[in-house]
Amino acid sequence: MSEKTPDLQAAYALESPEGHKRLYAEWAGDYDEGFATREDYQLHIHTARAFVGAGGQGPVLDVGAGTGLCGAVLARLGVGPIDATDISGEMLEQAMRKDIYRDAIEADLNEGIPVPRESYSGIVSSGTFTHGHLGPEALPALLRVARPGAQFALSINAQHYEKLGFAEALHLLAQDQIRNLALPEVRIYGDLASGPNKDDTALIALFERV
Repeated sequence: MSEKTPDLQAAYALESPEGHKRLYAEWAGDYDEGFATREDYQLHIHTARAFVGAGGQGPVLDVGAGTGLCGAVLARLGVGPIDATDISGEMLEQAMRKDIYRDAIEADLNEGIPVPRESYSGIVSSGTFTHGHLGPEALPALLRVARPGAQFALSINAQHYEKLGFAEALHLLAQDQIRNLALPEVRIYGDLASGPNKDDTALIALFERV
């Protein structure tokens, strides 16, 4: 464990998968209380509710599951079974302690997800596309493991949606690979948050695989 506790600004400054793995390995044990509670983190709640509201159902892959915050909300809403995937084995270890996941899959989205094609009826991601270190190049890996008709709910930081190419990528996918794209905007943090990112918003990309 590093003597310096990781924080939100360190997460936003990430530029590589290796940096991501190092930071989240240090942050895993303190993430729920040290970050989510203190910063009044709400994005996982909005994402899970949007997925269910759009008719999403299991089996679900929770992408960038972290310590399982979004998965826990999904489970409370009656969704299952749920598998977790994340680049950080330490984060997945914390997630599995919540007893809500069927399986944990350590994977770098840029290199694909080691499960068979069309394994899931739902794909959910809360926070993975928030900090700007992962762009739309990961979308094909998610589509590969989704069944025809699978419901997606992917939170994307509103500041990155145009700049990192998500808008263009989803527009192209909507021509023949996805349908019913909707982009509700939500606050990432609640009223108790402080700091320079407290007013950040995210778009939740809701769509179905063709």
